[in-house]
Parts: sequence; C-alpha cells; structure tokens
Amino acid sequence: MNRVKWKGPYIESSLLKKIKDSKLVSNNNIETMSKNSVILPKFIGFTLRVYNGKTFTIIKIIEEMIGHKLGEFVSTRK
Repeated sequence: MNRVKWKGPYIESSLLKKIKDSKLVSNNNIETMSKNSVILPKFIGFTLRVYNGKTFTIIKIIEEMIGHKLGEFVSTRK
C-alpha cells in the first residue's frame, strides 16, 4: 500500500540525522534498523548497514534505488 503523496516519504529521523552527521565527518558507513525508510537522493554514495533481524547487511546506495525502501534490498530468509 502506498503512502499518500501529500505526506511525503517516510524516513526515520535517527537515520536522517546520521546521514547529515556523516557528511560532516566523511564517515559513510551507517548502521540502521529501519527497513521501512525510503531512499532519498541525498543517500547516494553512502554505504548503509541494514539490520535484517540477525545480522547487518551492507548496501551501497546507487541512483536506481531512489524511491525504494531499504527493506527491499535486505534478505531476511536463507
């Protein structure tokens, strides 16, 4: 089910804060547990470590991922 357009995309505030802070420090390896956050254009070039319920999976953000959710790129099953 899609989110209403007037509300905008859902991004967890802690993830957005980590992205802003890492631009200042030039550390682009960020851990998050938010699989339901939408990938924005400002995430391009970052390496995110997304928690799948057991381990952290490494995801390199590229242009084709914009608009998708982080959980679409993380496998939770064997």
